Amino acid sequence: MTTITPDGTPDGTPAPGNCSPPRPSLRPGPVVPGTLTAVSHADQSPKPQHAEKGGSGTYPGAPRPERVRPTPLADLAEQLGCPAPDAGRPGAADAARPVMVTGITHDSRAVRPGDVYAALPGARLHGADFVAQAADLGAAAVLTDPSGAERAAATGLPVLVVDNPRARMGALAVSIYGAPGEDLLQIGITGTSGKTTTAYLIEGGLRAAAAKLPDGGLTGLIGTVETRIGDERIKSERTTPEATDLQALFAVMRERGVRALAMEVSSHALVLGRVDGCVFDVAIFNNLSPEHMEFHSGMEDYFQAKAQLFTKARSRAGVVNLDDEYGKRLAEGESEVPVTTFSAEGHPDADWRAADVEVGTLGSTFTVHGPDGVTLRAASPIAGPFNVANALAAIVSLVVAGIDAQTAADGVAAVPGVPGRLERIDAGQPYLAVVDYAHKTDAVESVLRALRKVTDGKLHAVLGCGGDRDPHKRAPMGAAVARLADTAVLTSDNPRGEDPLAILATMLAGAAEVPIHERGTVLVEEERAVAIAAAVARAEPGDTVIVAGKGHEQGQDIAGVVRPFDDRQVLREAIEASLKSPQPNHQG
Repeated sequence: MTTITPDGTPDGTPAPGNCSPPRPSLRPGPVVPGTLTAVSHADQSPKPQHAEKGGSGTYPGAPRPERVRPTPLADLAEQLGCPAPDAGRPGAADAARPVMVTGITHDSRAVRPGDVYAALPGARLHGADFVAQAADLGAAAVLTDPSGAERAAATGLPVLVVDNPRARMGALAVSIYGAPGEDLLQIGITGTSGKTTTAYLIEGGLRAAAAKLPDGGLTGLIGTVETRIGDERIKSERTTPEATDLQALFAVMRERGVRALAMEVSSHALVLGRVDGCVFDVAIFNNLSPEHMEFHSGMEDYFQAKAQLFTKARSRAGVVNLDDEYGKRLAEGESEVPVTTFSAEGHPDADWRAADVEVGTLGSTFTVHGPDGVTLRAASPIAGPFNVANALAAIVSLVVAGIDAQTAADGVAAVPGVPGRLERIDAGQPYLAVVDYAHKTDAVESVLRALRKVTDGKLHAVLGCGGDRDPHKRAPMGAAVARLADTAVLTSDNPRGEDPLAILATMLAGAAEVPIHERGTVLVEEERAVAIAAAVARAEPGDTVIVAGKGHEQGQDIAGVVRPFDDRQVLREAIEASLKSPQPNHQG
């Protein structure tokens, strides 16, 4: 990192929660940031394999840095407040030498020589059940809880025992990899909807800013769809990686010249400690609506999980959506860090506002009004009013991070699209066809209303609900698609361990509650590919077909068996087949 400038309030003084050392920046020179108002799934794919650069092996999980300064195990024990462990395995030739650590992982399959293996308690199994595998792969030591200590000790490896190893492994990873996050400008996004889109838009703005620096620099992205390290793309397992993988990713990014990154931060990540050791330069709150109720006890619990990102331990500055009721709570005093507000609806009390919004089939344009008379024209490269909010959130967060507002807006507008987020499928058909990740009631309603505004003809929607997830949203989702689409094709999503027909029955019951005069034609087809073909068969010029729920996913989980399935590919094939052999339309 060659350009380092202070981060904090507009006058250069550190923001609350900021450390004294200067923070990384993509500023080409002195730039006044935005005002800081003091008001204050996992994808269904096998675990990815990663071939190390210049290495001979292929390892599961996230990439690791090539150069790590070894850390004495005794130092880590002192950090944990544990007794100094024995030097090594009995009988080993180097047993008397101090144990040196060069990595950490929670996955016994991903252990590399020199790693600390974090053996965590789980719902069904304990990580200590796999210590033998970790030892055989070259683990240097084991971190576990009292219930796993005896099994870990049986390997002869040094054992670090703490009451809650999950809560400690993030800080250990920071120490082992040399606090890599401190050398990166980090922007984190939380909320129910729009995290992925906002992350991609921010990364576009970061790229535009990096391109203007004399020495350039790479950018990074970590999220639901993929991890990007410069131009390298790695398929993601979950929205936010575990703390061990996350710090390793930061170290790889630093090693390869990444200067700044955008990252999705899920409520699970905050509750389960996956972002332990991270202090984001800017934290963004988009919105909150019912989701993950199988994990959270209710909306207040869900909000409090998200609000953890806006504590001094997690971030230095916040960017908050004032159009959302929970965002207002953060802005009105429930954030520990200074907050900048934005409003896509033009709320007069917001620091940054959108106006003159023009929504099109491929995106939207709007005017941004900011503090001190700042006005600029901006664009969302993805259709839908809700993506105006995502684009505005991205622009404001980039400005708060110290990037020129016009550079930020230009970078956001230049993003070519986001995988599985209103992703257009064009096979030469005379109607609009899109795939979207909408998989909760609010998101389904928003995307259908957005498409209705740009559709001259009829709207045909394919939708399912996932199994082994919150069952309470199934009937409302069935009702939403029946009310807002001309054709609602109810089908399977990822039924997982549940009976697909039972899920569909609940969705159909919700659709049946919509009065006949308010609902479109409702079809039920368990096979997702057949359901997509059915929607395509009804499409005429000027219509829109949307396949919702799975977005970027490339697999379908049925009874524990994951089969390849990509909505984008299946939709394209259905359109191509219909163009070759046109079938009579069956308009309802």
